[in-house]
Amino acid sequence: MIKSMTGFGQVISNNVNVSISVEVKSLNSKFLDLNLRLPRKYSEKELDLRTLIADKLERGKISIGIDFQQSVKTENTQRYNEELFVGYYSELKKLADKVMAGYDNLFQMAINSPDVMITNGKEELDPAEWERVKQLVNEAMDKCEQFRLAEGKSLEIKLREYIENIRMGLVGVEELDPKRIERVRSKIKGSITDFFGNEGFDSNRLEQEIIFYIEKLDIHEERVRLRTHLDYFLKGIVDKQSNGKKLAFISQEIGREINTIGSKANDAEMQKHVVMMKEELEKIKEQLNNVL
Repeated sequence: MIKSMTGFGQVISNNVNVSISVEVKSLNSKFLDLNLRLPRKYSEKELDLRTLIADKLERGKISIGIDFQQSVKTENTQRYNEELFVGYYSELKKLADKVMAGYDNLFQMAINSPDVMITNGKEELDPAEWERVKQLVNEAMDKCEQFRLAEGKSLEIKLREYIENIRMGLVGVEELDPKRIERVRSKIKGSITDFFGNEGFDSNRLEQEIIFYIEKLDIHEERVRLRTHLDYFLKGIVDKQSNGKKLAFISQEIGREINTIGSKANDAEMQKHVVMMKEELEKIKEQLNNVL
């Protein structure tokens, strides 16, 4: 089972007095890149939220926004020191009179002077309300996870298709391999005969040299390893836990064997299959960028 890093989830809770909306967006990223947008009253819980999100969504560029709307008017938590305000205003007027300046901005200056504005402290966070918010965040992340799983199924279909295309390319290489070896053997013998004639060289030594040369072009081990890697990749797709990094590592090993086959092939027809396998592997690597 593979899981995409692309996901979306939204939950809205409304009652008579309060409306809470939680939205989760997830995109691909090598690491956890988390962006939180919270009301000020929940800022003290940011660390708890980050831990909760990291445990569940694991990796990706994740953006979570919590919107809190309260319909019932609450008690005004802001007051003013009227006596201090009047004192500031009177002093400012005296200064303005001395320089014959207008009074237009004096009110704003006085109201913004130190200690004129008094607050009753920050708004207390209701524990029951916070538990409700955490529940909504979990529900939104669950929806995001369902989105990721659905996207993962689409990715799995594509990845299986690309792997099978590589396997077909490998079959084509295996069919051409015996003919290729025979052509190499015949070409070497023909070139030696043309150069030396029927006499003048040791046929046994020539055969040994041909065998040594052909062994350097042998791709049997690479073919076996490539087939093993393809099977291992398909097993990784159906693992219980999605592991894009593991699949990326296997794809690197697949690429290593394809490149070695290409470098040893020395055959135009076989190179066509190698090029096709490389193209399919690039498609796999591109899709794996979005696998969790």
